[in-house]
Amino acid sequence: ATLGLPLSAFTTEAGVDVLSLGGTKNGALGAEAVVVLNPDALVGGAEALPFVRKLSMQLASKMRFISAQIIALYEGDVWLNNARHSNAMAKRLRSKLEQANLPGLSFTQATESNAVFATLPDGIADELRQNFHFYDWDATRNEVRWMCSFDTTEKDIDAFAAAIKQVWASRPS
Repeated sequence: ATLGLPLSAFTTEAGVDVLSLGGTKNGALGAEAVVVLNPDALVGGAEALPFVRKLSMQLASKMRFISAQIIALYEGDVWLNNARHSNAMAKRLRSKLEQANLPGLSFTQATESNAVFATLPDGIADELRQNFHFYDWDATRNEVRWMCSFDTTEKDIDAFAAAIKQVWASRPS
């Protein structure tokens, strides 16, 4: 989504043989997929694929119902629209925090996808985690990773940015 390229540009056109698709981070309830783009690359070739799947991969009962989620995501570009939305929410968060000009807040990486990486003064992350869930990316540097997803709303972003500003305002200078 960030690159503005079709899925084929970084799969089949790039020579990818096997692709792992995670559906849950893009709107599926519990569907993941392994897509074999080049069956001949598998040991034993295309004929071995059904056996490899049963021996070394997850095979849930009624898998066709779970798999329907993947079909829904990839038909009509739902996955791409979800990804674009996630990316836009991350950019919104970063923009709001840049505009706030909070002393001691810095961004460690470009916000090109659905993640915002920032360093915070001591104690800020712990205080924020009382009401919001996020992880340290590098605790030794007070670097955090804030993720946006397909269901992050502008209201969510605005509330989080407001909470960050409030925590900053409550800190001694």
